[in-house]
Amino acid sequence: MLKDLVLGDDMLSLSINGGATAGFDYFWLRDNARDPESFDSRSHQRELYTAAIDPMIRPKAARLSDDGAALILDWPDLAIEAHYEAGFLAEFSTAGNPMQMPPATPWDAASLDPDAVRLSCAGLTGNEGVTPLLKALLAHGFAVLTDCPRDLSSVQAVADSIGYVRQTIFGGLFEFEANEDMADSAYTPKELRPHTDGTYSHDAPGVQILLCVSYDAKGGESIMVDGARIAAALKADQPQVHDDLARIGVTGIYKGDGAVLRARRPILRYDDSGVLAQVSFNNYDRDTVRLADDDMRALYAGIRAFDGLANDPAMQWRYTLKPGDMLVFDNWRVLHGRGAFSGRRKMAGAYINREDFESSVRSNGLI
Repeated sequence: MLKDLVLGDDMLSLSINGGATAGFDYFWLRDNARDPESFDSRSHQRELYTAAIDPMIRPKAARLSDDGAALILDWPDLAIEAHYEAGFLAEFSTAGNPMQMPPATPWDAASLDPDAVRLSCAGLTGNEGVTPLLKALLAHGFAVLTDCPRDLSSVQAVADSIGYVRQTIFGGLFEFEANEDMADSAYTPKELRPHTDGTYSHDAPGVQILLCVSYDAKGGESIMVDGARIAAALKADQPQVHDDLARIGVTGIYKGDGAVLRARRPILRYDDSGVLAQVSFNNYDRDTVRLADDDMRALYAGIRAFDGLANDPAMQWRYTLKPGDMLVFDNWRVLHGRGAFSGRRKMAGAYINREDFESSVRSNGLI
């Protein structure tokens, strides 16, 4: 419900749903008009040529609909009146960041409820669909789906429920066992310390899927660590180290199999509103670079602190995947690793783009 419309020199104000008065700049209102000339509602694309609009534009007339459900403006360059629904104005009554995801609740080994991250694979086909999995990824950064079909079809199905399989240098869907001939540490039976994937990619995969196809081995525990928890601990206890890790770019490299990939970003990347947007750490794939001496020392101090926390058992969730268990995790938040093992352990998996994960979260009404 809209009321108390007041026209000022360069903006109008009104109250929305009985709340505080909100102000809207005239140019912003003209730029975001939803009439057919200005906006294509099918494609959600702006048709207006914004650069051609008079920067001092203001409506010839303004009124509220009789039921208070809409603001109606008569613009000098439009043949029809433009309607602004109350819900639309409420959504944009204050400045905001449309890219921001729900804030993470950091966890460690003591605070994580193991049952909270276990979901039935069959449950994803129920009435709620993929929503429980998305909720687990938002809350904890990962989930274990149990009793999944032990082949690539289940990896494909889960990927399709969120977005689509991302093509990388490893292909799309993949299967692997220990293979010393591959130019990647993930294919060995040695311990893999916690890390994120794709530090050598400008757009690191957003979600990773790992399915245990078969297991006839000893060891090989999966390890998950909440990067948001590490960031919070460093910010509280070692603020200078935290700030250095948010400032100094680290170069990741993949060199092998005919490819040389490099990308650079800080280990802790914050968005422009100060919210942690991405954790990006992989000491295996860190390139050899020479920074200014002070930055080099600061980076090494940061790596010692960050990696020390990542390898602290108090920070780690550990679990040996059984055949049919599928690990799905947010690669922009959670570090993953694996204990050393002996025997045979076959895995399958895929990556999903970050924007497709975020799209699924929005499409399912979770933000």
